Amino acid sequence: MTLHFYIARKFTLYLLAILGIFGAIMVLIDMVEELRDFDTGTLGIGGALHLSLLKVPGDLYTILPLIAVMATVALFLALARSSELVIARASGRSALRSLTAPVVVALVYGVIAVAIFNPIIAATSRQYDSVSSRYKGREASVLSVSSEGLWLRQGSLSGQTVIRAARADAQATRFYDVTFLSLDAKGAPVWRIEAAEARLRPQGWDIRDAKRWGFGPEIDNPEARAVVSPQLVLPSDLTLENIRDSFARPAAVAIWDLPAFIAGLDRAGFSALPQRVWFQMELAMPLVMAAMVLLGAAFTMRHVRFGRTGTMAMLALGLGLGLFFLRNFAQVLGENGQIPVALAAWSPPLAGILLSLGLLLHLEDG
Repeated sequence: MTLHFYIARKFTLYLLAILGIFGAIMVLIDMVEELRDFDTGTLGIGGALHLSLLKVPGDLYTILPLIAVMATVALFLALARSSELVIARASGRSALRSLTAPVVVALVYGVIAVAIFNPIIAATSRQYDSVSSRYKGREASVLSVSSEGLWLRQGSLSGQTVIRAARADAQATRFYDVTFLSLDAKGAPVWRIEAAEARLRPQGWDIRDAKRWGFGPEIDNPEARAVVSPQLVLPSDLTLENIRDSFARPAAVAIWDLPAFIAGLDRAGFSALPQRVWFQMELAMPLVMAAMVLLGAAFTMRHVRFGRTGTMAMLALGLGLGLFFLRNFAQVLGENGQIPVALAAWSPPLAGILLSLGLLLHLEDG
């Protein structure tokens, strides 16, 4: 157990060191990008640093599997140079037994990343969108999904219009059981429209089977003055792209809230396939971390006197990068519905683990 704890501690130190180095570099690069994206005078150094600190944790979380394979390569190269790995093998410990500590630690860190850091990063991602939109002078989102249905808003110089729909079609162009509530600049209601159906067209909302109520001090009985119309056209600055872009990115929803969010999308009539794929991929994150450790160890658990240390390290990093892109490619296929969700999420890490174990067993027998 002492040797297991020793290897686990060294692996943790390498992982944290590489994570810190990448984090510092990415903050500096992202600060420059943020300053370039905004107009001169809109965003200062402090604002750029604030946005970078909100954005970089999500970027680091994305490349966490790559950081794991780098930490593994650094760990076993250090153990090989100090002959500690040779001593462990000479004492009768097999290669697979020596890998127990880093693999278990990688699994634990994967669980911690998904259970604890995923909600934190989801919150920072939402905060980044909000702060960035405030600097750019626009709304961060115009749509939200709840158990009551879909909620949208559109603004104008005279006030805001809140829109609620029970459900919509998959293309987000046709909404059913719709309510429009117009508010003035002070937040007081101006009028209300209820309709069986509303379509979003370039000229605005095409509302069918509508009933309109007016509000104000001069209207003592809104129901008596209500107007029923078979068709109304309500001007709108919303577009189909606005609505689709307003959907929360799967990464911006905490994993604990994803099941309820997916259920809400299903009730509203939207496709929740990207969210389903993301949820399964997050559950598979511990296996991805373990696969990266096994891939890195398969090429670096050897003594430096065998030579070609640099080549083997590059092979390990290259295969880790290949598995990372294979996982992303499988995610795209799963989101497009070309392969099943479970296959997209679980096949890349399982393939990486089996490939690494096969290589390690081959080298061990040899």
